Amino acid sequence: METPEFDEWVGQRGAALLRFAYLLTRDHTRAEEAVQDALIAAYSRWTRICRGQDPEAYIRRSIVNADISRWRRFLRRETPTAEPVQTSSRPDHADAQAEHDAVWALCATLPTKQRAAVVLRYYEDLPDAEIAEILGCSPATVRSQIHRALASLRTTIGTEEVKG
Repeated sequence: METPEFDEWVGQRGAALLRFAYLLTRDHTRAEEAVQDALIAAYSRWTRICRGQDPEAYIRRSIVNADISRWRRFLRRETPTAEPVQTSSRPDHADAQAEHDAVWALCATLPTKQRAAVVLRYYEDLPDAEIAEILGCSPATVRSQIHRALASLRTTIGTEEVKG
């Protein structure tokens, strides 16, 4: 198999990688930084990466690792904040956008690997084997991560419904 040119490959796959990173991080700036870090690291090893494995899976794994590393370096944890105060009597966003934001707020509570597994399964529509390759684990671990993530989300939703 012929090794694709790095610039050409990034031109073809860059938008999909950025979309994946955004779904993983929920933040445009963090997504861009994770993709940039992964591509910078891959550039000097591009020929070896293409020779030994699927470059897409390798870069996606690097994006996950780059985001985890960034947060470990800064020793930061995301914490939910209070809802913003409405300044008008009518909502300024459509119901669909509010629901979208609520889903991402719930996903933000998941650990990074669980969030990555959920994004890869339900937003990228990848099978367990490909997710396992990207995350560097077995397909059984992928299923376990997704199961735990969904259980956690169900518990969170149930708790919020009781409060509301």
